[in-house]
Amino acid sequence: DLAKKLPANVTPIMHSDQGWQYQTREYQSRVHAMGIVPSMSRKGNCHDNAPMESFFNLLKRERINRQPIKDLSELKQVVTHYVTWFNHDRISLNKNGLTPIEYRTHAVA
Repeated sequence: DLAKKLPANVTPIMHSDQGWQYQTREYQSRVHAMGIVPSMSRKGNCHDNAPMESFFNLLKRERINRQPIKDLSELKQVVTHYVTWFNHDRISLNKNGLTPIEYRTHAVA
């Protein structure tokens, strides 16, 4: 459960488009109950979501499309491993050859 995994003293932001499922009272209530700040793309502005679309494109090209996945449990493991690898080990030229974690550390220092 996501709520149990969130570190104390953080205010995470969950970004989504304006899909109907993200606008329901149930979804909004759960997000707020976990202390998550909802963020939605502006209507008709696809550029708001561009960073996540780029990430999902990389996830699919670099990992998901390269192996058959048997079930939801395996998909969760593959995605979790990829996100960890992406943040801690994958260097990026647009981040001066740093990983996202290294780049963020230097940016806030």
